[in-house]
Amino acid sequence: MSSLVHSEDALRITEIFYSLQGETRTMGLPTVFVRLTGCPLRCTYCDTEYAFTGGELMAIQDILARVAEYQPAYVTVTGGEPLAQPNCLPLLTQLCDAGYEVSLETGGAMSLEGVDSRVVSVLDLKTPASGEMQRNDYDNVPRLRSQDQVKFVICDREDYEWARFKLDELKLADRVADVLFSPSHADLSGRQLAEWILQDRLPVRMQLQLHKILWDDQRGH
Repeated sequence: MSSLVHSEDALRITEIFYSLQGETRTMGLPTVFVRLTGCPLRCTYCDTEYAFTGGELMAIQDILARVAEYQPAYVTVTGGEPLAQPNCLPLLTQLCDAGYEVSLETGGAMSLEGVDSRVVSVLDLKTPASGEMQRNDYDNVPRLRSQDQVKFVICDREDYEWARFKLDELKLADRVADVLFSPSHADLSGRQLAEWILQDRLPVRMQLQLHKILWDDQRGH
């Protein structure tokens, strides 16, 4: 790391690792993950509570150097909630400038304003069972672009019905590249969610969390 890290060009990082993308449209593709520390939300099913606190302060140039060691095509900036750190925005831009295909995983409570137009934003709208539904910032919906994705983590039938309503109300299938319905790993079977989606003929992409299937949710995967 650089001998002197200034707060204006640094972020607090929980981990940087190389794995297969476990979710979203690029699922299964080798990807470098940059996990930022901190999150204002406390979802009931959160699987990255270790990213709430701690971490290591790193200069953006050092983050870029670490990412480059893996020679990736894809980079995902995640958390925690990455947009809780203002310097996430210049990090995203510099990753794009370096030639990577960059995605941002955000919980939906922070504004997407200022996110580089080259970034694929994956906006997670919080369902009732998450315990954080009231934190959704719907001002983000008109900020979504055609390459972006919207994700719903679904715990039960109530969550499914709510997500189905939002899909229609916000015209999400016409607004973004993919609408992702994902069963909460510990709460709802993939088969059950698949049957609901097929029964209602929803224009969504169902996904399972590949990293949990392969590595049983081990940190660093």
